[in-house]
Amino acid sequence: MKIRQLVQQWEQNATGRLSSTPYQVHLDLDAAARLAALNHMYPKRRPEELLAELLAAALEDLEASLPYVQGTQVVATDEEGNPVYEDVEPAIGKAENLFKAA
Repeated sequence: MKIRQLVQQWEQNATGRLSSTPYQVHLDLDAAARLAALNHMYPKRRPEELLAELLAAALEDLEASLPYVQGTQVVATDEEGNPVYEDVEPAIGKAENLFKAA
């Protein structure tokens, strides 16, 4: 999800499933001021919701920017006859799936 889409969700007062694990975060003063400004702009959203959604969007962007990792198994050939290898899931995706299953 892009930040622009996230803001659109905030406008609609979106909510999602929450983890049962709480996290405590200490923000630097600049980040705290920006969070306060966002909370002022979107008063229907609690600061914790804003932080959770910002973090989720940032993690999605981070995962999308991770480099492609080529697998070892050939799954097809392209139009020029070159092998096309399976995609290897980034380590973050493997760990994410483990935590989702727990």
